[in-house]
Order: sequence, then C-alpha cells, then structure tokens
Amino acid sequence: MADGCFSDSADFPDLGESAETLGLDAREGTSDARFAVGKDGVRAIAATGDGKVEFVGFERHTLALVTSSLGYPAYYPVPALGEPAPIKAMLMDLDGTTVHSEQFWIWIIEQSTASLLDDAKFELEDADVAHVSGHSVSEHLQYCIAKYCPDKSLEEARRYYFEHTDREMAAILDGKGRPGAFTPAPGIKEFLLELKAMGVKLGLVTSGLFEKAYPEILDVFKTLGMGNPEDFYDSIITAGTAVGRGKAGTMGELPPKPHPWLYAESLTIGLGMKFEERNATLGIEDSGAGICSLRLAGIRSVGLNDGNIDDSGTGGLCQFRIDSFEEILAEIKALH
Repeated sequence: MADGCFSDSADFPDLGESAETLGLDAREGTSDARFAVGKDGVRAIAATGDGKVEFVGFERHTLALVTSSLGYPAYYPVPALGEPAPIKAMLMDLDGTTVHSEQFWIWIIEQSTASLLDDAKFELEDADVAHVSGHSVSEHLQYCIAKYCPDKSLEEARRYYFEHTDREMAAILDGKGRPGAFTPAPGIKEFLLELKAMGVKLGLVTSGLFEKAYPEILDVFKTLGMGNPEDFYDSIITAGTAVGRGKAGTMGELPPKPHPWLYAESLTIGLGMKFEERNATLGIEDSGAGICSLRLAGIRSVGLNDGNIDDSGTGGLCQFRIDSFEEILAEIKALH
C-alpha cells in the first residue's frame, strides 16, 4: 500500500520514489515538449501505460499533465495524500465498479465506429479497450476516429453514438434491451447498506453523461430493490448533459476523468467536505482514468482488480487493490 509520503530525494515528490516503483513508463520529455529531464529543474518524467497522464518531478513537487485527443491538455499539481484518517466518505465510480456495464458501452462505441465505416462487421481490437473505457465519450470516439477512420468528424461520430444510445436505452427501460447490459456488481447492495449504517457519506461519480448514466443507476437500484438512488446517495455527480445542435448542454466532455474535477466536486460541493478532509475519504475505481482522477484530487484510491487498471499502467497509483467489496470493508473498519 502506498502512503503518499516520500523523501526529498524522490523523483516524484508526493507521488512516488521513481517511475519503476510506480509502474510508470520513464520518459525524457513530455509529449507537449514543455519539459525535459535535466532542464528547468526537472528530475524525472514518466507516463501511465496508456499515455493519458504524464508526471513531471521537480525537487519538491510534481506536476501532472493530462493529455487530450481533443486538443486541450492541462497541468495539475499533485497533492500529498497525508496520513489515513477514519473514513467519513466513500466515493464510487459507476461503470465497472457499481454496475457491470463496461462491455455494453464499449459495444456502443464499436457500433458507432461501425456506422462511421459503414461496416456492420467492424470489431474493436483488444488493444483498444483501455482507450474506449473510463474516459469521456468524445475521447473514446476521437481515439477510434484517429485509428480507424481519420476522414470522419467527431460531430458525425457523436451523432451515431447518441442514435445507438437512445435506441438501446429506450429498449432497456422497456424491458427489451440487450441482455446483461446493466448488472449490479457482486456484493454492492450489502456494501452500500453497511457503509450507510456506519454513517459514511456516499457519493456516486461517473464520467458518463447524465442521459446514459442515470438510467443505469435507476435500473440497478430497481434490480436491487433499493428504491430511489437520489434518496440513498448523498451526492450523484455525472459528466453533465450532452450538447448538440438545437440542444443546450452542460460542460462535461472536456473535464471528466482523468481530470480531478468530478471527484473534487463530489467531495467539496456534493458532500460538503473541505479539501483538508480528503484524507478521511476513499474512492473506488476500476479504470486507470478514475485512479488518476482520484489521485489528482488528493483522494486515496482503491483499485478493483477486474478493470483496466493494469492495462492502463496505473496500478502503482492505487493505495489498495481489491478483488471484492468485503476486502475494503475490512480496511475501513480497521481505521474506525
């Protein structure tokens, strides 16, 4: 388990001793050519396996560069995690963590790409998975455009995406959708109820747009017999509503995971906790994008082993790795 406290000799202060110990890929310079090892006080540079986040180590601080296929990268200071405290809040991802739906949404991306190519037999490759899950819809689609159909536009891809999504979501809510699209994660009901009984604040945080994410959680709560999710959770944060011609939207395609904002908003606005209380918070994620988002928000992360954390090269950024919710309950109780 990482503790977030490192000596001044660390290559990446407040993050880790070296690229090797963090499981990151060492680099000589950042992808935007802004920083290079040995220049301007830079000690080391490393990137996650999927290249979505790059870390720049200085003598006493570390910066994180969140790259962007849409042309808007951003730098963030990496905050120290500090000492663990009794847990006051639990923040949880939706797809792949609370509900097993990743394969469904990857299939929607696949169908959207097939429509762009006018090829009903098109299939994504295994190597694509880390790039079409955990990030925003537009990031997923832009990746597919760049790889498979560079002559197509993001606007066209998004149109196909929402056509497929609207059709499938309507069918699911009508009880006629793709079998197994939304399946509650094993043990999730017992886990949530036990946390609730302990007085832990609960936040649901997803990079999914509202129109695709909210029907998911409604469907899952209906399956579990848990009533209205808005009455159960203390905070539900999505990536907003989609913007389009003739339709007003909210900003949600550029700042989702691995940017820190969704988790930061859930903690401070949704749950009403101060930044200084982040050490009393845990976040559970199955994706590399989510793990990076939590880390950049200064929140200790729990990585589920059945997601894409290993494929994305972010395992070294987790404070815990678990196979089941029962394991993290034991850690929570040990802190109380």
